[in-house]
Amino acid sequence: MNPIVSKISKEQVKKDRTAFAVGDTVKVHTKVVEGEKERVQIFSGVVIARKGNGIQEAFTVRRISYGEGVERVFPLHSPRIDKVEIEHHGRVRRAKLYYLRDRIGKGAVKVKEQRVAVGKVAAKAKEPVAAKAKTKAKEAPAAK
Repeated sequence: MNPIVSKISKEQVKKDRTAFAVGDTVKVHTKVVEGEKERVQIFSGVVIARKGNGIQEAFTVRRISYGEGVERVFPLHSPRIDKVEIEHHGRVRRAKLYYLRDRIGKGAVKVKEQRVAVGKVAAKAKEPVAAKAKTKAKEAPAAK
C-alpha cells in the first residue's frame, strides 16, 4: 500500500472502540442529523459478520423488527458511530452467521451465550464452581 495512504488511514482509525466479536449482541449508538439537530439513535442486534481491516473495517448487525429481519452494515471507524455497547457475549463456531437469515422466530436471533467472569482473573474464571463454593465456605467463618 502507498505509504501516504497508510499514514492517513492510521490517523483516521479510532483507538477507543470496544472489542466485540461475531455472535455478540450489541447496541450501536449512531449519530443522526435531522435538519440542524443531531441525536443518537440506537440499533441493537446480533453481530453476524465482520470484514475488512484498518480504516475499511465494517461489521453487520441483524435484528428482527416487527417480524422482518433488518440488517445494517456499519463502518467501524465512522465518525457517525458514537459507541458500541455489548449486551451479551455469544459463543459461535463460525466467522459469518449468515445461516441466521434462514431461521424464523426466536431462532433467528438466538445465539448461545458465553459466560464471562467480570472483574476476575482468567485463571480464576476457569476454576470449577464446586471449588469456588468451598473457598467461600472457608472464608465465611473467618469473617465472623
